[in-house]
Amino acid sequence: MINRAVLLGRLTKDPELRYTSSGIAVTTFTLAIDRRTSNQQGERETDFIPIVAWRQLGELCANYLKKGQQAAIEGRIQVRNYDNKEGRKVYVTEIVADNVQFLGGGSGQGQASRSNEFEAPAPFGGDQRNRGGQTPFEKNPFAGSQSPIDISDDDLPF
Repeated sequence: MINRAVLLGRLTKDPELRYTSSGIAVTTFTLAIDRRTSNQQGERETDFIPIVAWRQLGELCANYLKKGQQAAIEGRIQVRNYDNKEGRKVYVTEIVADNVQFLGGGSGQGQASRSNEFEAPAPFGGDQRNRGGQTPFEKNPFAGSQSPIDISDDDLPF
């Protein structure tokens, strides 16, 4: 089974950061995504997709994403339900973000991920070390190198 969603759109308003009763950060925001095709009146329609980001990823989104900024989201589709005040069952479909790429339209640009490989992008400052004690640039032996990389044609897979 596969449940993956990849979206690219603009935030409709600033993200909303909250904490659960156990202190876990959760950020919600809505992504506006234009459809590729036009309706019968020749106008392009827009879908408004709710996004949820948990823990450190949620805090990064709340701190660096702003209304109008473009973002690329990778995550899973989740459907949940609850009973509203009138006793009716309400269904909510949303994307639970695993990776967020901060794009143009705002001051923060970079990538945030729930994975352990990169806990935060370098442009955001602070301690950028992952669980292995290395920064993302320490993992790449070619990062920051201005000299050409000498690779033999025999080492190339094509």
